[in-house]
Amino acid sequence: MSATVWLVRHGYKEKWFGDVPLTSEGVRQARATARFLSGRPVAAIVSSPLRRTVETAECLAERIGIPVQQDARLRERANWGDIPGQSFEAFIEVWERCTLDADYEPPGGGDSVRRAASRLQAALSDWTSRFEPGDELVFVTHGGLITDFLVCAFEEKDLNLAHPDFVAMQSRLIPECSVTELTVRDDGTCRLGRFADIRHLE
Repeated sequence: MSATVWLVRHGYKEKWFGDVPLTSEGVRQARATARFLSGRPVAAIVSSPLRRTVETAECLAERIGIPVQQDARLRERANWGDIPGQSFEAFIEVWERCTLDADYEPPGGGDSVRRAASRLQAALSDWTSRFEPGDELVFVTHGGLITDFLVCAFEEKDLNLAHPDFVAMQSRLIPECSVTELTVRDDGTCRLGRFADIRHLE
């Protein structure tokens, strides 16, 4: 059997360091995403513990009618504000180094691309094992974590079917409140369906 998991990036956030909230536009995006998902057999909404993801997930939960559950395995690879006093430019430099080297672990407690991808893989296996065939799950998470997972889980030639030059472009491929559809098989492998879809926001 297999299960469907929707990977939802959080909505637009305040442009500042630390654990920032959604903007009013981010809330609008989250509500539009909730309308899209409300017609599906969603059995669980699981969120990263960061504020921007929790607020997005709460908009979904209000519409769908089930509570948000948090899972730290859905947190971002690294977050601006993890290191006190770090400039945005310094954060981006570390981020890009991580993107180029999947095993580089950033300072301040962040994860390498490979370690972050392993976290999401473990969460997928864990949560899909808890529900019945036909149930669908929503993971509200972060753009970097989504691409980290995809780059580690799929062959580059397959990713290029979703978007040309996927690996080179990965940092710009997951818009806020886009939805990416994964079919998770019993053996832990995945099939990629919709990728970074934002048609529901139009």
